[in-house]
Amino acid sequence: MQRFAAEVTQALARNGLRFRLLAPPGAPDRLGDVPVEHVGTRTGQSWEQLDLPAASNPATLISLGNTAPLRCGGKRIVVIHDAGVFDTPESYSLAFRAWYRTLHLSLPRLGAQLITVSEFSRTRLAARLRLDPGRIAVMPEGGEHVLREPADAAVLAKHGLEPGRYALAVGTRAAHKNLGALQEAAALLAARGMVLAVAGAVEGGVFSGAADAAGTRLLGRVTDGELRALYENALCLVFPSRYEGFGIPPLEAMWCGCPVLAARAGAVPEVCGDAALWFDAEGPATPAAALTRLLDEPGLADSLRAAGRERAALYSWDTAARRLMDLL
Repeated sequence: MQRFAAEVTQALARNGLRFRLLAPPGAPDRLGDVPVEHVGTRTGQSWEQLDLPAASNPATLISLGNTAPLRCGGKRIVVIHDAGVFDTPESYSLAFRAWYRTLHLSLPRLGAQLITVSEFSRTRLAARLRLDPGRIAVMPEGGEHVLREPADAAVLAKHGLEPGRYALAVGTRAAHKNLGALQEAAALLAARGMVLAVAGAVEGGVFSGAADAAGTRLLGRVTDGELRALYENALCLVFPSRYEGFGIPPLEAMWCGCPVLAARAGAVPEVCGDAALWFDAEGPATPAAALTRLLDEPGLADSLRAAGRERAALYSWDTAARRLMDLL
């Protein structure tokens, strides 16, 4: 969500939309080339609910990160990325889940107009919020930001990784990310002298039910340059998530020419189409079976790289921004 908000905001500016970017005290003075206007005195949810409506009224307020003021003098447009707090409650703390459910149920009934990032999310939100799907617009995400920073290949030596000798997983230890499903894949890689590398930070307090696959190499949070190098040198990206409103990591991998092996779940099939090698999030067609095929079938990795690059070109942040401008 943070990536989406930052990239869409900067792409809106590149595409000529005139707007004010409002933030609480203490926020950075700029987001890329976009100046930040500090308003109000509060922080966090109290700033959003109390200071932001007064500062934005009577203009149209666009909120890109799942939350928005419940009451606002002007028009509100809010991007809700998925129905995860309803569909995968085990991934979130009780307090987080309760607040998000309250917001998501209340916002459309208080006049907010909703946008989401995939047809999958539109269907799930319409069902959970008891809305006509036609009330929820859809705009895409992008992935080309991963090519903005030069690849920092030092991350490989830092973690003892060899080019082409590791499979990469990207994600937090949230329950729906399903990293525990990669235990068999990690064992398979180890038997062939390879390793499973997992990039992503643990988000304490928000996410719960975390599980790590045994035998993995945990890299922690990485920079954009390090992430690009990890994609470009990996045997493949293995993405076992059983629930995604969109799924940026597979798209990032495709932009980098990294073959994608993914669970056929959530919005990921919608985004990746025929450019990924699919397995079951929970079932007999395991990540390990997909890895075995990738390792043993001549030419499969190259065909996935080519298909991935072609598929990734369909999605960009400028395309997303222009879609949002059309909706406005």
